[in-house]
Amino acid sequence: MKVLFIGGTGIISTAVSKQAIAKGIELYHLNRGSHPAVLPGSNRLTADVHQLEDARKVLQDLEFDVVVDWIAYTPEDIERDLSLFRGRTRQFVFISSASAYQKPPVNYLITESTPLYNPYWQYSQNKIACEERLLTAYREEGFPVTIVRPSLTYDPNFPIAIGGWGCYTLADRLKKGLPIIVHGDGSSLWVVTHSDDFARGFLGLLGNPQTLGHAFHITSDEVLTWDQIYRTIAGALGVEPRIVHIPSDFIARVAPQLSGTLLGDKTWSAVFDNTKIKSFVPGFQAVIPFRDGIRRTLAWFAADGKRQRIDEAVNAEMDHILKAYEGAPLS
Repeated sequence: MKVLFIGGTGIISTAVSKQAIAKGIELYHLNRGSHPAVLPGSNRLTADVHQLEDARKVLQDLEFDVVVDWIAYTPEDIERDLSLFRGRTRQFVFISSASAYQKPPVNYLITESTPLYNPYWQYSQNKIACEERLLTAYREEGFPVTIVRPSLTYDPNFPIAIGGWGCYTLADRLKKGLPIIVHGDGSSLWVVTHSDDFARGFLGLLGNPQTLGHAFHITSDEVLTWDQIYRTIAGALGVEPRIVHIPSDFIARVAPQLSGTLLGDKTWSAVFDNTKIKSFVPGFQAVIPFRDGIRRTLAWFAADGKRQRIDEAVNAEMDHILKAYEGAPLS
């Protein structure tokens, strides 16, 4: 199978790429080449996909069994993809987001038929618009789209709501005994998924014509509270966390940049019914419990001190929220 990944160097897409190559898939990456390392076994096509003519020149007359766009975020990106890949692929996979599901939810258990509606987060609204455009193209012209909605997928990063993404800041605070923030009272339910588990389910969708016109989420079946997530990270580090619970709406007021990811996603309990992906990919099951997966993440950071990057902007953000909350009048 000949597969093109647009992007392909992110957290999820790297895990998928490694498994794809191991399965013997002929994998191409189309990106700007800013990531220095070429994944062994992959083929690099260097171009900025946002520059349509440059992308066309690099793609030339290549055709693919599957094209996956990991970095499409707006309807304009979808129009570009339609222009580039009409008649060039048998399946086009759009990476959407589970944050597109109805907020606030009317039921904590989410299926692929849960309505798409998110008034809090522009990112999610854009993903919904992308899905709608692609499904219109599927209905009106037979464009062969499959939609995948990842939720919070991790390794080698920390699957957290507050504390930094792609850095070591949260672990550093925990090891130093500094306070960390958990939104709400820490009891809402959430699901985190190891990138290797996601990859196994995802690859099972590729090249399957029965998936066209369908949407899927791919998550673990392990359900945790947010307190359990943060305490599991702390436990893997061998420390006791200093958790400060702060209401999400308060955090959103004093740190508006977090409003989307909290009010538009992680504030609400979310448990995903994976019946659909299991029916289309027989035998799929997420098998990496968080207590084991987070140890893999910490081992990755420990293997190279340069990876243990401390983002002082994240520290400043948390300290700002904590200071504001300490000074807030009692209600």
